[in-house]
Amino acid sequence: MKPIDFPQEDFSKTAVVFRRPQASDGQRIWEIARDSRVLDVNSPYSYILWSQEFSETSIVAEVDGVPIGFVTGYRRPADPASLMVWQVAVDDAHRGKQIAKRMLCELFHRGTQAGVTAINTTISPDNEASQRLFAGVARALGLNFSHQPFFAAELFPNVSDDGLRESASHQPEDLYLLTPAD
Repeated sequence: MKPIDFPQEDFSKTAVVFRRPQASDGQRIWEIARDSRVLDVNSPYSYILWSQEFSETSIVAEVDGVPIGFVTGYRRPADPASLMVWQVAVDDAHRGKQIAKRMLCELFHRGTQAGVTAINTTISPDNEASQRLFAGVARALGLNFSHQPFFAAELFPNVSDDGLRESASHQPEDLYLLTPAD
């Protein structure tokens, strides 16, 4: 595995700490997801539960003791060597500093100690920012990068974020695979 090459940046004013989430981070993680305006936002309870029960496969970035980004993930039951990334978000004030990329790389390296060799995630066809993020992570980690259809649009209900109104249909979700180089 080749080393990760990050641009040299001055983080001395805002040192970013990466750590496992805790239940007490759940509310802030929910706020970051909600404020992203692009993620499918889940209940606050789900983020609290995720932070407690899936902390080994998730990560929080914090500045001055406050979470400013997160990645939630789990090991796929049918393929435990694959880390399935569920959601990635960074607070608006901290975007553009490669924090999402750094969280994903840190989480992957932590996972390799437990046998993780690949990263999987789903991304809708119109989410070019996430496609670029994961392509960059694959390059940084020396992994192959590919995708295939996964969830058809028809599988998703047409409901608004609050679950009460009909809204535009959900895009399909493609499965992106970051796998060991041949």
